[in-house]
Amino acid sequence: MNSNPPSEAVFSGIGRRAGPPAITKLMQVALETPGLLSLAAGFTDNSSLPVTFISEAVRALGASANDAEHLQYGTNAGRPALRMALAARLAGQDAPSVTTPDQSRITALRDATFMTNGSQQALYLAIQTLCEPGDIVLVDRPSYFVFLELLRGLGVEARSMPVDKDENLDLPALKSQLNALIARGERERLKAVYFVSYFSNPSGRTLTTEEKQGLAATLRETGCVIPVMEDAAYRELGFDPASANAVPGILGDEVWEGFPLLYTGTLTKPFATGLKVGYGVCPDTRWRSAMLHVKGHHDFGSGNFAQAILEHALLTGALDQQLSVLRRIYSKKRDALHATLISAGLADLGWSWRLPQGGLYLWLKGPAGLDTGFDSTFCRACLAEGVLYVPGELCFGDNPPGNTVRLSYGVLSPEALAEAGARFVRAARKING
Repeated sequence: MNSNPPSEAVFSGIGRRAGPPAITKLMQVALETPGLLSLAAGFTDNSSLPVTFISEAVRALGASANDAEHLQYGTNAGRPALRMALAARLAGQDAPSVTTPDQSRITALRDATFMTNGSQQALYLAIQTLCEPGDIVLVDRPSYFVFLELLRGLGVEARSMPVDKDENLDLPALKSQLNALIARGERERLKAVYFVSYFSNPSGRTLTTEEKQGLAATLRETGCVIPVMEDAAYRELGFDPASANAVPGILGDEVWEGFPLLYTGTLTKPFATGLKVGYGVCPDTRWRSAMLHVKGHHDFGSGNFAQAILEHALLTGALDQQLSVLRRIYSKKRDALHATLISAGLADLGWSWRLPQGGLYLWLKGPAGLDTGFDSTFCRACLAEGVLYVPGELCFGDNPPGNTVRLSYGVLSPEALAEAGARFVRAARKING
């Protein structure tokens, strides 16, 4: 008989750092609590999914029985016609006053575009090709908590860029932060800047042109011309489409000339979440090549079939039709949740929030000193009332305030949102009392 004890796997640094995503705990709580109304998960509205169009698209693709390439492996960078359609769309968004965008620019954007398994894969590839454990990435404050978890898993330190009392980017404070970082000898560890620019997850706000241009100027003035990552996942979900296009992306503003740039987007939230198709646009050929090399090790080509469906949606106009539906649905849902919080008296209890003009989230700030963390009295009060939220402490690279909350209005109906909002206010009133 073999008396040797069974051996155990010895994990790499990534394996040792890997932990369950916060969203896993949120979903577990939602599933294990009967009658719970969840304002946590950033899922989309099931009833709005384009079932009819997907069926029609599959039939259209299947009609070409002699050319079943959509069922074959695709290329690592993705379908050329889909990348061209996305490039033309992005060129039009960044120059909305131009009737006919320059064809050479569209071609350059197409060549810089690569398709991914949701925009999350593009973000992972970016950090994986830029950073070693111990490196630093600047992030917005607050920031997308799934990206922050990605950084932690890769051993990368997130540092929040400072904001002023109105939660706008504080450029003088950022300059001081960068100069202090340089004085401490940390400049070589600073590898990238990341921000969610349109109808942010979690804050719901859009960075202004002045903030973006000021950020570029501040980085340049301090000698920090480093890779810049713009996450535009919610750009298409502005309730007034013109409002998103009033602020150009980093690829459409010459102030970013000389910076390695990555613009990420998705066809998931503005169309059908289960298709999981995102994209990155990276004009820096060395960085893009590195990301594609690593991507080839991951999957040697994102799902061709889902890309073919979305290519069909873009070329037939179905994507824009779906977006017009989603904008109406989500603006109505935002209004339902906002109106309930107001009428139930949440503001009178010391809470504040901005009304977002797009996206899926309300970002709430509670009274000073309130703890809204997972294990807080407030969180337990909300669960007792039958409502769940995302603790805001998850959304900060450093020095998280304890009194913030993200509420998502993506999933529930307007009627359920009104009830969930009422439950949330009841919990807040009990804690205040």
